[in-house]
Amino acid sequence: MNEKRPNIIRDKSFAFALRVVKLYRFLCEEKREFVMSKQLLRSGTAIGAMVREAEHAESKTDFIHKLAISQKEANETDYWLELLHKSDYLEEKQNQSIIQDSKEINKILASIIITSKQKHYANK
Repeated sequence: MNEKRPNIIRDKSFAFALRVVKLYRFLCEEKREFVMSKQLLRSGTAIGAMVREAEHAESKTDFIHKLAISQKEANETDYWLELLHKSDYLEEKQNQSIIQDSKEINKILASIIITSKQKHYANK
């Protein structure tokens, strides 16, 4: 069997997407909130989707671009989480847990993008 190398951003972004899906369900079923939670669902799951797309990028530039989109989605996700918290749909404990994961993903993406750009432009 062909073993894949560990891919931290792939694994973390997928686990985060699962958390977002569960949070979306909670917000819809328990809090009866449908608009902001739908936005959160879209941006929170798009992070991992763009990471997956980046795995099969056509070039280094395409790879960097796809990860940059993923990072934008992560920033948007932070916005929706903060808004849900400040509007009392998310309690402090719930918010702190998921926002911490989101910020960690953002840091990893930033690091990968910076390193990729440095390597890419160093070879030009």
